Amino acid sequence: MTTTNKPGSGFWIIAVIALLWNLIGIFFWASENFLMTDEIKATLPAEQVEMMNNAPSWGIWVYAIAVFGGTLASVLLLMRKKLAVPLFLISLIAILIQMGYWIFGMDSVGVLGPQSLIMPLIVITIAIFLYFYSKGAAKNGWLS
Repeated sequence: MTTTNKPGSGFWIIAVIALLWNLIGIFFWASENFLMTDEIKATLPAEQVEMMNNAPSWGIWVYAIAVFGGTLASVLLLMRKKLAVPLFLISLIAILIQMGYWIFGMDSVGVLGPQSLIMPLIVITIAIFLYFYSKGAAKNGWLS
């Protein structure tokens, strides 16, 4: 008789929340890159619009790797597949590049103030958690 190492309900809750979180990321990626109209930009602070306009073109692709990689990793986590682990790592690396450039390369704190660090730090923290959580899930035998 073989035994399976099934994850508890906490695993499923975290996996579903991870998927929802990353789907929200895709929504924001699409909103910022394809749905941002001049009318919407007019409601934003001028400094923020200037930063958006001066962002490097490679940023859209790094952002896409982060959110689509995280979403695919979340789906694979729900499917209990080990491939989720390296995809969460790729997503984390993309997030670190994206947010690192936002914070240091574009000087978001100098332009927008210290509150501009809140969301990037939340995103980085969640990405680190999801990577290490998926790594632990693989180690526990929950992923195949």
